[in-house]
Amino acid sequence: MFRLYSAFRLLLLGFGLLLTAVSASAQLRPGKLTNGPTTLLTSDSVQLFVQVAGQGTPCVYVHGGPGAGSYSFEKLGGNRLEDKLRMVYFDQRGSGRSASSKSRNYSMTRMVQDLEELRQHLGLEKWVVLAHSFGGTIATAYATQHPERVQALVLVNAVLNPPASLESMLQYGNSLLPAAAQPSPTLPTMQRVGMMMGALQQQKLSWQLQFSHDSLAARASRVSRAVAANQDFATQVFSGRLPDYGQDYVPATARLTMPVLNIVGQDDRTTGATPTTFRFQKLQTVTLPGKHNPFLEQPAAFRQAVVSFVQKLPR
Repeated sequence: MFRLYSAFRLLLLGFGLLLTAVSASAQLRPGKLTNGPTTLLTSDSVQLFVQVAGQGTPCVYVHGGPGAGSYSFEKLGGNRLEDKLRMVYFDQRGSGRSASSKSRNYSMTRMVQDLEELRQHLGLEKWVVLAHSFGGTIATAYATQHPERVQALVLVNAVLNPPASLESMLQYGNSLLPAAAQPSPTLPTMQRVGMMMGALQQQKLSWQLQFSHDSLAARASRVSRAVAANQDFATQVFSGRLPDYGQDYVPATARLTMPVLNIVGQDDRTTGATPTTFRFQKLQTVTLPGKHNPFLEQPAAFRQAVVSFVQKLPR
């Protein structure tokens, strides 16, 4: 499983620092929303790393991966939003700079509860929820459970149907490989994904899955290596032991009434979705040139899309 996770490492956008570097700890008491690093101790005693930065409308970032952590987005995209948004970066349990769950509780229900406990701790009535890639599943589940707390959703190349995402990634990854290097279609999906990623790495082609240029992939990799990584959540997901993350969350979008901004990369081939896939009732889609990481590939256009959308939200 470690080898499989390693094959996904280039797909992840951010790894964490040990909690010993965190400046403060907090129980589940409502706190003042102040900038800086802290930790949240969840109701089941898991320490989550939290970083607040910026000013303006509160916006929580739900990272992808699974297990990528929030650091890379903070440094490569979120920092461009901080003059208009109060960004709340946090690493999900078993990810980045956050601790693991001793009971291995990484269910979707628990992930949603962690988000809600964080909102309560920060003393926020509502917030904008911004999610990238795999984080779209968690953000959509949270919005379904707590719609009154979500001022708006911002989805960035969001994965809401993980099985479809894996199949799309496999199809595109195999198209980059010679036939002899492609895994057998009779093998289990996760095994095929791991073999495909390994073959792409051997041929130095893995960057093409999510980046338009190898220099962008190299930049993202340098940033992600700046901090250590907790791999527990990713390992659990890739092992297939968490059925919550094998479900299709697209049908749930039809019931959500909050404003939604859907940012998609024109050439992204890894989410298993198109601009017309989702069914949100108030959906605005912006398509940007590039692949899976528009905040890195089109930083000015990404910032403009997010800031313009948030500034027009009802107050």
